Amino acid sequence: MATHSSVNEKKTENKKKRNFKSLWIILAFAVLIIITMLPNDGSVLPVAGQRALAILAFAVIMWVTEAVSYPISSAMIIALIAVLLGLAPSLEDPGATMGTNAALKLALGGFSSSSVALVAAALFLAAAMQVTNLHKRLALWILSMVGTKTKSIVFGAILVSIVLAFFVPSATARAGAVIPILIGIVAAFGLTNESKLAALLVITATQAVSIWNIGIKTAAAQNLVALGFINSEFGIDVTWLQWFIYAAPVSIIMSIALFFIMIKLIKPETNNIEGGKEIIKQQLHELGPLKRREITLITTSVILLFLWATEGILHPFDTTTVTIVAIAFLLTPKIGVFSWKEASGRIDWGTIIVFAVGISLGTVLLDTDGASWLSDTVFGSLGLDSMPILATIALVTIFNILIHLGFASATSLASALIPVFIALSATLDVNQIGFVLIQQFVICFGFLLPISAPQNMLAYGTGAFTTKDFLKSGIPLTILGYLLILLFSATYWKWIGLL
Repeated sequence: MATHSSVNEKKTENKKKRNFKSLWIILAFAVLIIITMLPNDGSVLPVAGQRALAILAFAVIMWVTEAVSYPISSAMIIALIAVLLGLAPSLEDPGATMGTNAALKLALGGFSSSSVALVAAALFLAAAMQVTNLHKRLALWILSMVGTKTKSIVFGAILVSIVLAFFVPSATARAGAVIPILIGIVAAFGLTNESKLAALLVITATQAVSIWNIGIKTAAAQNLVALGFINSEFGIDVTWLQWFIYAAPVSIIMSIALFFIMIKLIKPETNNIEGGKEIIKQQLHELGPLKRREITLITTSVILLFLWATEGILHPFDTTTVTIVAIAFLLTPKIGVFSWKEASGRIDWGTIIVFAVGISLGTVLLDTDGASWLSDTVFGSLGLDSMPILATIALVTIFNILIHLGFASATSLASALIPVFIALSATLDVNQIGFVLIQQFVICFGFLLPISAPQNMLAYGTGAFTTKDFLKSGIPLTILGYLLILLFSATYWKWIGLL
């Protein structure tokens, strides 16, 4: 009877969610129409720019509320750009319309970005790790080297997340590799997922994954969104090593702080996990000896990491090219590690679509002056252009952190904000690329809520912690991250020429 009642409650809850989603879709279209219909003579903001902003408002509502899935909202955005901009006055000749053919080229322009190719290649690389189980073996191997004390396992969870960030270019895949192992250790000790030990280990691993999204260029898709815009707007490629030099020190300091925050914040049921090493060794034994495919993938990954790190120093090949070459090799029959069938089923193709459309929308905002108008409107009244650059970074960073609370995807957040930051940087006496990169580092701050990042939601699904537990760790991490942004802006980033 109780089961029947709970089923009915779930059905009612799902129905309410569907109704709310319908309301959000209606609201998104209402806002789109209202902004499109606002009087505008085109003297300050081109009509095409106004319509681009209307589409941005529509996109933000759809992304924040998740009224439809990201790929579906992407299809809607493509259609809206093609139709609304196609019927808008041309930027070159306001007396004529842009035409849907030209507008559609803008809508699909993101698909030709090399950053999209890099995201796709990164997803294939993550799939190769999953097919071979190499990421799991690597995680188990690192955990087998740390002690059985709880503090040692916490340190091991952070270390695993750091090492995997170099080789697995997907935050969700990294979390998916580490968390089940940690839950297994907790279960083997006779504790449930709701135990404090589970909360300690799972939150630690998840926050470490997010921290290293900042430090490594290829660790997260949202970084590549920013780099796509930077390349498109400034014609500059930020190399893997340059990004690492700029951002890795922040991630290193935050990783050290994470260790002390977590062991202070959550007191586990035990300080020593008896049998923890045996559990890990047993799982390693079950994986068996290193297979040919794993050795091939290890060799390829190490060579790839070397080529990423030496881009522009020892060779002329960019990150995207060497990654695509590596994927082509890994897919080659007989000598590779996986087939197209094995790879395609493990790749979230929607991510590639969302990524490309995000770049298209951002490029449209920049090309139609919508981004610069929005930047002037949001930040112009604050007088940022007359402030010291440190004060500007302080204010914009707070704005960035607060806006992130509404987004479940850092990729969509980067698509919405990076064009605005590029436009804002043009009004400031600052290294524009450096200013935009720093705000991209802040976009990676998914520390506060489970909904702030997909890897957080994956961890939350284990039932190991509550939103309150996550927030307790996220607040000090976010404050520390904010202070580090200011400290590095005043010192290190100036010394090395980023600002």
